[in-house]
Amino acid sequence: MILSQKTPFEYITETELYQTRHYPAVERKFKEPLVFVAPLAINMDIYDLYPYRSLVKYFQHSGFEVYLLEWKRFSFKHRELNFLSFIDQALPDAIDRICEHSGSPSISLHGWSMAGVFVTLYTALHSPKQVKNLMVMGSPIDSYASGRVGKLFKATYQLISQNQAIRNTIHQGLIPKQYIHTPGMLNALGFKLLDPVGWFKSQKQFLLNLEKPEHVYEHATMGHFLNKMIDYPGGINQDMVLHLWLQNPLKDGSIMLGERKIDLKNISCSLLVGAGDRDQIVTRAAAEPLTQLTSSQDVTFQLIPGGHLGLISNRKTANTFWPKLNTWLEQRSTRIEM
Repeated sequence: MILSQKTPFEYITETELYQTRHYPAVERKFKEPLVFVAPLAINMDIYDLYPYRSLVKYFQHSGFEVYLLEWKRFSFKHRELNFLSFIDQALPDAIDRICEHSGSPSISLHGWSMAGVFVTLYTALHSPKQVKNLMVMGSPIDSYASGRVGKLFKATYQLISQNQAIRNTIHQGLIPKQYIHTPGMLNALGFKLLDPVGWFKSQKQFLLNLEKPEHVYEHATMGHFLNKMIDYPGGINQDMVLHLWLQNPLKDGSIMLGERKIDLKNISCSLLVGAGDRDQIVTRAAAEPLTQLTSSQDVTFQLIPGGHLGLISNRKTANTFWPKLNTWLEQRSTRIEM
C-alpha cells in the first residue's frame, strides 16, 4: 500500500553523514541543477510521495537535473553533531561534488523546514558563487512570531532568563548532548503533537473515505512517512531548539555558532521564500522576515496553500505552487541551447 519512492535514481556520493541521489532530467533544458536538501529526522518519502504527485519527478520532467541530499540514519553515537557539522562540512562537500557531476559551476538550492535553515546559513556562511538561486520553505527566521509554538518559546526564554545559572548553561551550550538527543520515535510523536488538529483531521478524512481505495493508499503512504522518522543528534537540538527557537537570534539577521558569526546580509543570490497559509509550526510571520534580511536584489515571497507538510506534498500545492516555482526557476536558470 506504500506508494512513495517509485521514481528511479542513482547514488552519486556517500559519506558518513550523507548520500546524494541523482534523478536525471528526462530532457535536460537547464544548465544549473536543482538541489533539494532534506531536513533531519525525516525519510525521503516526502520528496517522492506518490507516482502521480512527486516533487523530484515534477522537476525532473521540467528539464532540470535533480539532486536530493539524503542524510544518513543517525543514532546515539552521532549525538555531538551540530549545525556546523552540516553547513560547514557536509553541505560544502556535497555541493562541490554535485557541481562536478552535473558539469555546472552553479546550482539552484532548495531547503524546507530545518533544511531551509541549513541552506540559508550555508549560503550566508560561505557566500558561495555556486548558489545562483536559493529557495527557503517554511523555515523559522523570527521564531517568536510562529503562533502558539513561538509564544511558548518566548515565554519559556523569559522565564529562563530570570535565572543566570540556567541562562548561562543554555547560552554556552553546556547541557550534555546525551541528555538532549532524541530518538526517531519521539520525533514522530512530537511532530504530530505540534499540529494535533491537522493530525486529527487527516484521521477523520481517512475514516470518512474508507470506500475509496486511493484515499486508503494515500493515508498509508503518509502514515509510513510520519511514523518512520530518524534521530535528532543532541548537538542539533542544542542549536535548533535551545538556540534558534528559544533565543531567536535570526530575527536580527545573524547567529553565533561556536566562534562563527553568520550574517544573513552575506546572501546576495536570487531568493524565494515560501510559507504555508495554514502552517501551525512555522507561520508566515516567522518565515517572511528573511525577505528583509539579505542583500539580494531579487527577492520573492510566496504564500503556499496548506500546512507544514503541505508545502511540498499536498494536491493543491502541486497544482498551484509547483508551476509557479518552476516558472521562477526557469526565468533564473541558464537554458541549454539545443
